[in-house]
Amino acid sequence: MANKAKGINAGKKLLLRRKKSRWSKRDYVRRTLNLKRKSDPLTGSSQARGIVLEKIQLEAKQPNSAMRKCARVQLIKNGRQVTAFMPGDGATKFISEHDEVVIECIGGKMGRSKGDIPGVRWQVIKVNDQSLLALLKGKVQKARK
Repeated sequence: MANKAKGINAGKKLLLRRKKSRWSKRDYVRRTLNLKRKSDPLTGSSQARGIVLEKIQLEAKQPNSAMRKCARVQLIKNGRQVTAFMPGDGATKFISEHDEVVIECIGGKMGRSKGDIPGVRWQVIKVNDQSLLALLKGKVQKARK
């Protein structure tokens, strides 16, 4: 392996060497080429509106054996489809097809899925402009659209 330049005018050589070797770091490449924003269906925003296409159940990863309630959501801003988790006991009763929902990131490690739900990175927080948490607690009634 070649040694680093050590002379009196070595600054530029060291700078170029550092610049070149940074491309071997995954985080640097993702940040400089904006890969997260390009691949992210929400395009960098924290929340997005969408229309529920269908309700589905996904099997949890080992060692759990539950059926997690999820919804296929088509985003209004770019037409992409994502799978969003419906949190809470009985959330499926309040979310039906063709409802307008707001989804946000679940918050798993490095933007990946959280817990035992494979490949699901988003969760529903609002249904027809009403909080899903308030609906589950019985504080508000579901709005008619």
